[in-house]
Amino acid sequence: MLNLMQSRVNANEPLLHRGRWVSLVFTFGMGDDDFLVDIERGRIVSFAPRGVSTRSGRFAIRADEAVWAEHWRPFPKRDYHDIWSMLPKSLVTIDGDLVPLIQNLQYFKDVISAPREEVPHGG
Repeated sequence: MLNLMQSRVNANEPLLHRGRWVSLVFTFGMGDDDFLVDIERGRIVSFAPRGVSTRSGRFAIRADEAVWAEHWRPFPKRDYHDIWSMLPKSLVTIDGDLVPLIQNLQYFKDVISAPREEVPHGG
């Protein structure tokens, strides 16, 4: 899913434009695994497993694998559709320097939802 997130973000010109001022590393947690997401001017440059616990991003967004799986469904269940709605339900944790996250909230919400399965079209 992380490769899918990277390819979809990097192919989305409007999203890249929205994130053109975003250059940072943040921590994306999936279950027990943390990944460092390196973003340069809105483009995801790399995803790397966080091998050393002292290495971290500006902020961290973490959830169980089952939570992300539901978030990435075409029509997620109530409270799973958005990281901000998952927060008060304790489905996701967010910590660290939240200023860049809040300043670019729609960008990061779109990055994190990028692997969402496409809505099937009726034929």
